[in-house]
Formats: sequence, structure tokens, C-alpha cells
Amino acid sequence: MAPRRPVELYRAPFPLYTVRLHPRRPLAITAGGGGAAKTGIRNGVHFLQLEQIGGRLSASLLHSHDTETRATMTMALADDIIAAGQDASCHILRFSLRAPEPAAGHNGSKEKGPRKRKGPSPLEQDETQNQTSEVTVESLHSVRTDFSPDALQKAVRFNADCSLLVTGGADGFLRLWEFPSMKKTLEFKAHDGEIEDIALGPDNKVVTAGRDFQCCVWQQDQLVMGLCWNENLPGIPDKAYRYQACRFGAVEDNAEALRLYTVQVPHKRERRPPPCYLTKWDGKSFLPLLTRPCGTEVISCLSISDSGTFLGLGTVTGSVAIHIAFSLQRLYYVKEAHGIVVTDVAFVPESRHGQELLAGNEAALLSVAVDSRCKLHLLPSRRSLPVWLLLLLCAGLIVAAILLLQLAFPGFL
Repeated sequence: MAPRRPVELYRAPFPLYTVRLHPRRPLAITAGGGGAAKTGIRNGVHFLQLEQIGGRLSASLLHSHDTETRATMTMALADDIIAAGQDASCHILRFSLRAPEPAAGHNGSKEKGPRKRKGPSPLEQDETQNQTSEVTVESLHSVRTDFSPDALQKAVRFNADCSLLVTGGADGFLRLWEFPSMKKTLEFKAHDGEIEDIALGPDNKVVTAGRDFQCCVWQQDQLVMGLCWNENLPGIPDKAYRYQACRFGAVEDNAEALRLYTVQVPHKRERRPPPCYLTKWDGKSFLPLLTRPCGTEVISCLSISDSGTFLGLGTVTGSVAIHIAFSLQRLYYVKEAHGIVVTDVAFVPESRHGQELLAGNEAALLSVAVDSRCKLHLLPSRRSLPVWLLLLLCAGLIVAAILLLQLAFPGFL
């Protein structure tokens, strides 16, 4: 079955840089900005309610949280807590959803205004207003996380039990913070240059990808090891590629196993662009298991589905792809799904609410880009034959082979 074209779920009034989906609620959170101080374009965090309407997934704007002059470039989500990277700081926000008070009718409704939705008519919007949750946002903390001349926090992650927050940025320093107190517990120089991405393992090992061609595994401030993705590819020089992204992922049907995935992109652009590469690592020994090229478009972002079955990729030219984690083969691809660089991708969670949103599809990926759009990519369920039918086909093939042998060699049986 051919992949469906992406669906535009939402268009923001500013460039979008990051998207996260709530693990227990049908809620997507997008954020970005347009440099309000210089351009006048507002910056904000938008809360979108996801729901199936008429057999299609739809997004409705529940709330817009104004971040004033600060554009949100990176974001981590822990239940109802958002860690938002804005300029050189990390802002901790807490949001809550509250069911609205029932109204007597359309004329007596106390709603401030209709939800913004693509699809239903204004009348249908009015009929569903009373079911719309109200969002309130509270600012809890703000801490400085980068001190370089062009300061920018580029990565933020919570650990598994949300007791630790890790940030990295343009100054190359990794900073660890107790959560929720936001007391800084550790700070050290992890890379000579910008930290591009951070991944946290279940034992609080931290993997960092830097622009200095290094991808490092840390236990506290001690270097455990440096990764070498091309050690079995002698034809590729060490500094021809740099690490762009890193993520830990589960292993389907094996709760004890863990995988690390990294993206390597060419350090320099050439007239004939070389391929980017995906590498799968053992998440405990950090030995490389498989490396495959993933196209010549430069990869800009990476996401892993909850079960570890799929990898989502965005590119600087606006394309979106989904790969099978086991083989790293590409399963879905839409060239230039966005008009410009894809800044983030995120899979719909595989929770109960997530399954309701999938509506029979195998996976759903949201992508956001500088073109201000949030798009939905659906991966239809792959058709598979029942086990009993496979066994029947195998038995039929064996019988046919025996009959052919009997015809070719009389007296074979």
C-alpha cells in the first residue's frame, strides 16, 4: 500500500521549531517564534487537542501561551511539565487542563471564542465548544543554561523518572539539574563546540553529539567512551562526517534490551552530495550493530516510536521519512513535505489514547518546520498473512515439490 500524502494539521503564526505529544492525553504541544523583538512576530507555545473527526485526525488550538520575546527552540516534556529552551535559558512551565463549565446553550456559552480547527464548519465548532478543555500555564523556574557569546540552549532531556534534567548548548557544556528544584548538580565541558543533541539512558548514562565530530558516553562527568560509527568503514575519513542526532529506543518484544541510534551527516557540502548515515548501537555495550545510508538529503532531526519499531527523520530540504528500526530500511518517504527545513518530528504515543488516534494505522508521525506548519504522516498497517495460511502454503509447496520429483524421476517414492 502506497503511503498517504501528509495532512496539514495546524498552521501557526510563527515558525515552529519543536513538537511533543503527551503520553497520556490526546494533546500535542508545538512551540517556536519569529524573533518578536526584531520582527514583531509573536513567540509562543501552542497546545493542540487531537481527535478523530469523520475518520480523520484533526487538531484544535486549545491555548496559546505567549513567551514574549523568547522563541522556544527545544523542548522536553514530563507529564504536565515542559522544559523549554529559550535563547540562553531553560524555562520550566507547568500546565493543567480543566473541563469547562457547562453552558445552557450556544447563546449562553461563556467561551471566549471558537477553537481553531481545520475541517469542521463553524456550526460544528460551536457544538463541540462545551467539550473543549481549558489550559492554564504557570511558570515555575528559569535558569541560565548557556554562556557562549552567541548563547543558545540546543538540547534538553529529562531522565526516565524525571528526577534529572540535562541541558546542552552552543558553549559545549553539559549541565545537570535536579528536578524539580532546578539545583545545578554538575557542569563540565563535553565538546569543543556546540552540543547538537543529548540522549539519556536508563542508568543515567548521557550520550552527547557535538559539532566537533565526537559522540560521547558519560557517567556523571567521566567519559565512558567515544563512539566510532565508521570503524568498519575504512573508506570514510574520520572528519568527513559529524554526529547530528542521538536517541535511545526500546527493542520490540525484548524489554531487557536497549538500542542507541545516531545520525551522521556530511561535514561539508559538495556538488555531488554524499549520503547521510544511520547507525544502530547496542544500548549497553555501545558497540555498533548496523550502519546504513539514508539518502543524500541532510538529516535535521530524529525521533523513535515508543515500541522502538520505527525511526522518524526530517531533512533540511523539508522531506520526511520513516525507517524500520530493526533493518534501518526506509518504509515511508515524502519529498519536500515542508517547504523548508524540518525542525522536529515526533511519533503519536502508543498508549490507549494514541491507539484511538491511530485509527488502525501502524504509526503516525508529526513534523514541524520553519514554514509554520504541523503535518501528519500516517503509516498504514502492513498487510500480513495469518500463521495458519503460511503453514498451509508451506505444506502445499512441499507436496508440489514431491509431485514434481515423482514426475521427473519415476519410482522416486
